[in-house]
Amino acid sequence: MFIRQIKSAKTTSICVKCRNRIIRYLKGRNISKTCTSENAQKWPGPLSGYRILDMSRVLAGPYCTMILGDLGAEVIKIERPGSGDDTRLWGPPFKGSESVYFLTINRNKKSVAVDIKSERGQDIIRKLATKCDVLVENYIPGKLEQYGLGYQQLQNEAPQLIYCSISGYGQTGPYAKRAGYDVIVSGVAGLMYITGPKGGEPCKVGVAMTDLSTGLYAHGAIMAAILQRQKTGQGQHIDCDLFSTQVASLINIGANYLNAGLEATRHGTAHPSIVPYQAFQTQDSYILVGAGNDGQFKILCKILDLEYLHKDEKFSTNKARVINREELLDILKKKFYSNTTQYWLNLLENSGIPYGPINNMAAVYNDPQTLHNNMIQKIFHPTAGDIRLPGPPVRFSEFPRHAPTAPPTLGEHTDHVMRDLLQLGEDEIEQLRKEGVIQ
Repeated sequence: MFIRQIKSAKTTSICVKCRNRIIRYLKGRNISKTCTSENAQKWPGPLSGYRILDMSRVLAGPYCTMILGDLGAEVIKIERPGSGDDTRLWGPPFKGSESVYFLTINRNKKSVAVDIKSERGQDIIRKLATKCDVLVENYIPGKLEQYGLGYQQLQNEAPQLIYCSISGYGQTGPYAKRAGYDVIVSGVAGLMYITGPKGGEPCKVGVAMTDLSTGLYAHGAIMAAILQRQKTGQGQHIDCDLFSTQVASLINIGANYLNAGLEATRHGTAHPSIVPYQAFQTQDSYILVGAGNDGQFKILCKILDLEYLHKDEKFSTNKARVINREELLDILKKKFYSNTTQYWLNLLENSGIPYGPINNMAAVYNDPQTLHNNMIQKIFHPTAGDIRLPGPPVRFSEFPRHAPTAPPTLGEHTDHVMRDLLQLGEDEIEQLRKEGVIQ
């Protein structure tokens, strides 16, 4: 990933007044005083007591803030009155009237519907920023500045704030003003070029990996900034973008070009530097098999009753196998096609060789390891009823996984946040609603 932490001249030092304000804020991180998250009050997650102002939409940003919510943070999701997050309309499928796409990435959040184009809506966001630890946004660079809600504009009022901007290409540079969607950036940043069958067309990855990777990196950067704030007492700006994340995620393929001038090609399920390491067709489906070292290849040859292969100097080392890839793969393809996937799975069990089937969704979510790892979350939603979602993949010894709160309906928590966090009276809340500032 490529994350830039932007410091202006204003952030290299901090005035006494601002520092004292931060100190008072941080001393107030006692959960019972500052965090209104129902989940955080029930169980002490690693981030319980921290509050996130989520001004992001679609996937990368909401995925980031969902992870923070899974860790116990209170997440206040700001949405447009009337329509909300774009993904509320992405479907089918829908569960009741709720988009499954939206449900998937918005658990453990509170929805507050605010018109940030209005002056009173902007004032609400500024007040919320003073009461939050982190703000996450994914507007086109410069857009929030037009509303007086940019990092520099909020810094004096909220010096404690960690302000994370997620964009397509970064806050500066020739592409900064471009809209950044996963499939577009995956093409511009090289992922699509190396994905697909050998000799075939470039292919989109099955899920939005560039978005998801950016959300993961942003979450990690926020955690690091929280730790740094404990040392310095200052918030900061984090610049995280899809393009830089994807360029960094090219890893060895990118390094092959940078160091050896080796242009990448598409290999389907195969690996450019390891053989065998790919899917093989069987009589009824496919099986994935890899030999990451010469010892594993020797074991594989024994299981397949092809022991002569590892003794042949054309295949005895990985370097030799890469050079003679096609000849070796022709032999292995014929062998695997001679029987069923389950037959080979049984033979490879406990061999120490990496292997597995290519599962569809039904197989994935009925897999015994999926069930053992509690990867399916069951949640009751007020309008969708019982929903099931992919759960968090990380387990903590001192942080037991608890039932999440349901993804919110649009504006579900607006009154609660206006009243309990911003201390607005009922008459003022009603007036804001009449003016269309909130929903």
